[in-house]
Amino acid sequence: MKFAEFQVGQVINASPYLVTEAEVMAFATAYDPQWFHTDPVAAKDGRFGGLIASGWHTCGIAMRLITDAALHGSESFASPGLAYLKWQHPVRPGDQLRVRATVLETRHSVSQPTLGILRWHWQMVNQTDVQVLELEATSLFDLTLTRPAD
Repeated sequence: MKFAEFQVGQVINASPYLVTEAEVMAFATAYDPQWFHTDPVAAKDGRFGGLIASGWHTCGIAMRLITDAALHGSESFASPGLAYLKWQHPVRPGDQLRVRATVLETRHSVSQPTLGILRWHWQMVNQTDVQVLELEATSLFDLTLTRPAD
């Protein structure tokens, strides 16, 4: 989507994503090697009763879904960060995750009129509609870019 296509109140739904045990363990082994992410046997006796995905892995999945649903072919080039990030429920192998993003604000920078600023609220839920992730992100768009749609 191009920056001009985002409208306040607009809801963007991203396709479901199936989380596998292999990817949970591979991500955690590389980036968050804690036993409850990497050892299914030990995790079974842990607080969560089984293997869970790293919160950072969950964020990566959300980013992939949002990119596929809205940012491919856009003028998006960066983000200055998040207003907040909440991991509300563990993500487990076998979960089907979906993201719903609601546009909160779109505006042009006062000091750089060719810079578009998008503020949006993301909610990720699993197959039983339990919310597993919530965040508010700001995305920046370079309106001088002329990229073809992906």
